Amino acid sequence: MDYAPFLVTGKLALLTTIILLVVVIPISHFLAFSKWKGKVILESVLLLPIILPPTVLGFYYLSFLGPDTGIGSFFEEYLGFSFAFSFEGILFGSIIYCLPFMVSPITSGLREIPKNMVESVQILGKSKINALWKVYLPTIKTAVWSGVILTFAHTIGEFGLVLMIGGKMEQTNVASVAIYDEMNSLNYDVANNYALILLLVSFTLILVLNLFIRKKRSFFA
Repeated sequence: MDYAPFLVTGKLALLTTIILLVVVIPISHFLAFSKWKGKVILESVLLLPIILPPTVLGFYYLSFLGPDTGIGSFFEEYLGFSFAFSFEGILFGSIIYCLPFMVSPITSGLREIPKNMVESVQILGKSKINALWKVYLPTIKTAVWSGVILTFAHTIGEFGLVLMIGGKMEQTNVASVAIYDEMNSLNYDVANNYALILLLVSFTLILVLNLFIRKKRSFFA
C-alpha cells in the first residue's frame, strides 16, 4: 500500500485548517458583533458550501479560475500559480469548501458570550483586537477547537471537489481519491486499507472533540 496519499491528505488538511483559523477569527468577530444589517447575506454566502454539492462548487470554481479562464491564465502565466490541477489549487478550493466548518462554531461561540462580559470589556476601554485575543477567544476555547477539529476532519474526507479541481495527479492524489481509484481497479483489499485508516483517524478526531466538550461542560457544572 502506498502511503503517499495520506501525506498529501495530511498536508492539505493541516494547511487548510491553519489558514482558515487565521482568516475566520476576524470574520467571525465581525459577524458576531457588527450591527451591519447586510451581514446576514454575507453569512449566508459563507455557509453556502455546507449544502452546496461539491460538484456544483467545483464547476463554478473551474469556470472562474480554471486554466482556460482570464483569471486562471493570468495567474498561471505571470505568477506561476495554477488554480487547477495542482496542490495549490486543491488547497484554495479546500479553503472555500471548508470555510463554514470553521466560521460556524467560532461565530456561534462569540455570539454566546454573556452581554455583561462584553459590556465590561467596553467599560475598561479595551481595543477590539485586545478584547478578541485576551478575553473573547480564551472564553470560547471549546468553539475554536470545535472549528479546528471539524475543519481538519472534513478536509480529510473531501472527494468530489478535490477530484474535479486536482484531477488524478501525484501532488493532488489524496486518500479519498486513492480509494476511488483502487475500487475502479478492483483492488478491494488496498481500498479497504485506505478506508479503514481514514475511518480510524476520523473517529479519533470526533472522539477527542466530544471528550473536550464533555470536560468543558463538567468544569462549569
